Amino acid sequence: APPADSPAPSPPKVLIPMLSRAVSRVSRATSCRSLSLWGGVEMGPKDPIIGVTESYTADPNPSKLNLGVGAYRDDNGKPWTLPSVRIASEKILVANKNHEYAPIAGFKSFVDKGLKLAYGPNSKELEAGSIAGIQALSGTGSLRICGEFINKFYPGQKPAVYVPNPTWGNHIPIMQDSGLEVRKYRYYDNKTNGVDIKGMLEDIEDAPEGSVMLMHVCAHNPTGADPTLAEWEDISKVCKKKNHFIVMDSAYQGFASGDPDTDAASLRIFVEEGHKVALCQSFAKNFGLYGHRIGTFSIICDNSDEAKRVESQLKILARPMYSNPPIQGAYIVDTILEDESLTKQWFDDVKTMADRIITMRQMLTDALATAGSTEDWSHINKQIGMFCFSGLTPEQCDLLASEHSVYLTRNGRISMAGVTTKNVEYLANAMVSVRK
Repeated sequence: APPADSPAPSPPKVLIPMLSRAVSRVSRATSCRSLSLWGGVEMGPKDPIIGVTESYTADPNPSKLNLGVGAYRDDNGKPWTLPSVRIASEKILVANKNHEYAPIAGFKSFVDKGLKLAYGPNSKELEAGSIAGIQALSGTGSLRICGEFINKFYPGQKPAVYVPNPTWGNHIPIMQDSGLEVRKYRYYDNKTNGVDIKGMLEDIEDAPEGSVMLMHVCAHNPTGADPTLAEWEDISKVCKKKNHFIVMDSAYQGFASGDPDTDAASLRIFVEEGHKVALCQSFAKNFGLYGHRIGTFSIICDNSDEAKRVESQLKILARPMYSNPPIQGAYIVDTILEDESLTKQWFDDVKTMADRIITMRQMLTDALATAGSTEDWSHINKQIGMFCFSGLTPEQCDLLASEHSVYLTRNGRISMAGVTTKNVEYLANAMVSVRK
């Protein structure tokens, strides 16, 4: 045996490389464990609307106002379940309907009634079976199906999608995420607080032939400024001349004026003039079914055979996205539009909502004058639908929040649903204060 104080023997040379590799593997494993797989993911920017709501919620001021949310509120500032929706929901409960999957294309009965509401009871295209239509996840889902379909099937060179400037914030990422380039056409004139029809027509005419033009059927979001019927006819003619493909976004039929037929007029003008439009239809605002994600997507085709082929491809697009659409909201809309008395009640309901918004526009205009403003606020009354494009600057919107606890998006968009007979005077005084 070696002496007790002699050095330990060195490991055999053959073991040294093995030990080195083992230490290296342990080191790499430790390093990987210390670095998260998603460690490089950056914090995404807040959605502007969510940011407004968060700031409002954190504010302790009892007089605070949230004018950012795009959902209807009654004169007490509370969500309102439409009486027609409540009655239909009770009927569905009594009928003990099952909770099975809907077909990929949704419930045909619901889709047919929804399209009839939009295109009109005397639609020649519906009668001929030349409209391909499926149930979709409200406006957002129908727009995404639309974008994906254009990206995959539009003949020739992939077109750019033109959206109004400004437009609903989600239009742009939806189309971009569908693989399409997004461009803008002039729409709103900040000097007149109305539609820049001259600029709009020029930009549509200057766009490459066969471009995609996305338009709001009524109650333009965020401005509330709509073209007149005569202007819609001019827009249609220019689009027809340039062979543009029209995508119509319908989120406020009935909610804008209180008359569903009046609010569908622009869509029907385009169809009457021969455009093979795509329609993205939502039932969130006009039926108060925000959380149900109910809508339709449809395209007018040349004939019924083409419509069947297009619909087959729409179903193929929908299948890997969400598999099947939700059923409860579809049951509700279908039940209302199936029953003559419930349909009449729904007409009364949308008029109730529209009339309250119209009344609050007038009250706000009057209150601004009473508060001492000498500015022309007539655009508040001329605009229509959920929103008012106030003309307030981003800095003035910041002052409204910091000094008066009035919260809205920095583009000056006011959700008129958040204005009530109880807070309209407070809002008017705050607006006059920050304009000084």
